[in-house]
Amino acid sequence: MSFPEFFAAVPRLVVYDPLAELLGAGDGLIEYGYADVVRLAGHSCPTVAGAYLMTHRALTALYPEGRPQRGGVRVELAAAVGDGTAGVTASVTGLLTGAAGEGGFKGLAGQYARRDLLQFGAAFDGDLRFTRLDTGASLVTTYHPQIVPPLPEMQALMPAVLSGSARAQERAEFGRLWQMRVKRLLIDHFDDPALVVCRA
Repeated sequence: MSFPEFFAAVPRLVVYDPLAELLGAGDGLIEYGYADVVRLAGHSCPTVAGAYLMTHRALTALYPEGRPQRGGVRVELAAAVGDGTAGVTASVTGLLTGAAGEGGFKGLAGQYARRDLLQFGAAFDGDLRFTRLDTGASLVTTYHPQIVPPLPEMQALMPAVLSGSARAQERAEFGRLWQMRVKRLLIDHFDDPALVVCRA
C-alpha cells in the first residue's frame, strides 16, 4: 500500500520495550510512525489520528527524562468497549504502549505482563487516562477534532460515495479531501493544546 506523502512528516514515537530486549529482539528500542497505526487499523481517519496524537502526547509528557517504556503504562478509556470508535482507539493505543486487555501477554515469572493494562468504561472526565506503573504518574487526554472541521466539498460528496453512486473521480476526490483533514490534524495541529488537552 502506498501512503500519502504527509504520513512520513508526522513526528514519530520511539519507545523502549524491556521484554523485546530480554527476548533478543534487538536493543528494545521500537520506533513507530503514523503509517504503522494505519497498517494496524487498515485506514486513516480522524479517530486513528487522534489515538496516535493522544498517545504520543501522553507518553512524551509522562517520560520527560527519557524513552517511554512500552509495557509500563496502564491505559483506560472512558468509553465502553462497544461504544463508537473505542475499539479503534484502543487498538492504536495498545500498539504504541503495549497495554492489552484480558487476552494480553501474562508475563514471565511475574514480570513484563501486558494483560489487563487496557481497560474500558473507566470513570474520569476525558477520553484516555495513561498511568505509569512504576511511579503512579497519570495523565488524562481529551481529543477535540471538531476544531479542524471537514471541508464542505468533502461533505457534499459523502452521500454519493456512501451510497455507491459516486463516479471513480468523485471517490478519488473524496479520499483526497478526507486525508487533507487528517493532514491538518497531524501536521498543522500536532502541538495544538486545543486539539489534544492533556492534564494531570
